[in-house]
Amino acid sequence: MAQNTTATTTPVTPTKDGGSTVIVDAVVAKVAGIAAAEVPGVHALGGGAARVIGNIRQAVGSKDYAQGVSVEVGETEVAADIAIQVDYPEQLQRVASNVRAAVHQAITELVGMKVAEINVTVVDVFIPGDDDEDDAADSRVN
Repeated sequence: MAQNTTATTTPVTPTKDGGSTVIVDAVVAKVAGIAAAEVPGVHALGGGAARVIGNIRQAVGSKDYAQGVSVEVGETEVAADIAIQVDYPEQLQRVASNVRAAVHQAITELVGMKVAEINVTVVDVFIPGDDDEDDAADSRVN
């Protein structure tokens, strides 16, 4: 699964006043990422490498809301692939289903397009305290 989207655009039907609306794929990915991140039980978006890059961006004051999200936007439909890290001991299938529902609703309501499919991949489980123990072990070796 690709980490981010390509820089393509999707034209939407012309308006009555003679103009048109174009929605860039990155915007759809950002909407999907924000919706997925707000679901209870989702600890982070993206796989290991995406999270490392996301942590670096966050350290310099920037956040990539489309991290771990890949979208394909057609003329009227959107397909999305989303990678998530789930908090332990959440039920993985329930969290994935809730992510799918939240992303579907966000794309339908905010972007105004139909959703062809939303694939959710659980790439990791976050166990609170795991990182703390690693830091403690590292600090004993000076």
